[in-house]
Amino acid sequence: MFQYLRKRFAIHLTERKPRRARLVSKDGHCNIEFGNVEDQNRMAFIMDIWTTILELRWRYKMTIFISAFLGSWFLFGLMWYAVAYLHRDLPEFRPTINHTPCVENINGLTSAFLFSLETQVTIGYGFRCVTEQCGMAIFLLVVQSILGVIINSFMCGAILAKISRSKKRAKTITFSKTAVIGKRGGKLCLLIRVANLRKSLLIGSRIYGKLLKTTVTPEGETIILDQVNIDFVVDAGNENLFFICPLTIFHTIDKTSPFFELSVDTIHQQDFELVVFLDGTVESTSATCQVRTSYTPEEIQWGYRFAPIVSKTKEGKYRVDFSNFSKTIQAPTPHCAFCLYNEKEAKAKVRKGYDNPGFEMAESSESTDDTKM
Repeated sequence: MFQYLRKRFAIHLTERKPRRARLVSKDGHCNIEFGNVEDQNRMAFIMDIWTTILELRWRYKMTIFISAFLGSWFLFGLMWYAVAYLHRDLPEFRPTINHTPCVENINGLTSAFLFSLETQVTIGYGFRCVTEQCGMAIFLLVVQSILGVIINSFMCGAILAKISRSKKRAKTITFSKTAVIGKRGGKLCLLIRVANLRKSLLIGSRIYGKLLKTTVTPEGETIILDQVNIDFVVDAGNENLFFICPLTIFHTIDKTSPFFELSVDTIHQQDFELVVFLDGTVESTSATCQVRTSYTPEEIQWGYRFAPIVSKTKEGKYRVDFSNFSKTIQAPTPHCAFCLYNEKEAKAKVRKGYDNPGFEMAESSESTDDTKM
């Protein structure tokens, strides 16, 4: 009971701490807003109406979808009512028995709306129809039919394009919740695990990263969200990954790495954000997609490694246990990158026999003079 209360209290204290502002959320959404945008620039969104419709939320898209159809039906309904009114086809004009209306059986605004709906969606109940009496009605019929096809094509295409967007495919690519720093291949590395939850591959995958931090130039200029390239690789490289099972990507912390001067005591005191990108082509649709996530210093564990998740069953199949996907295990790790490199240099000197830097060896030359007996 005491351990449970202590755990809940620790969680409560963690939630009370001010959260670090991050540009990219864990699920890849960008936390940024634009202010004071000029009106002429806002008109660019209207000019690029297709992209604007695709990026709308579903509730706004469905509102536009329903409004477009209801609005066009009602607008043409008014036009059909106007045609019947001008041609004196309505009952209040008391047409004669020999009178031929432009549209049969339009008795008011309601019947005109129903005829507009039947015309645009090509229902054709057969009760109301256009006659050859007036060319205005024929022209209006042609215009509404063409406009109805355009509206149907645009709306159905927009919905189909939004459903089939590769952005949804990116939801089945997942990154580990935390990154770890440990030794790999005798080098100090930053490691991240990534997995493809579908059996279909991502073709031509490429992984890279950006380190976002605030820097001050020698001229005194403060650059917020300054971007530094971070190279991530697997054992076979960082391009054309065989992404059939979870991969552990790593960044070598050498003298060219921005993490070289950090240590286990100072990394959580830094203010930066590591954004990781995965680009690839969806095998089933040939559409390109990008998956991204981010890590703050609190989400980087120093002195750990990822738990193994791939095993082989008795039937000869490979099994991936996703319960250990983000699980980490403590591993012997140097205190900092300097410690590892100093250790390597010391061992190299020992192997070469230079373990005593103060020792000097002088060569003696033999005399060539003959010794007299």
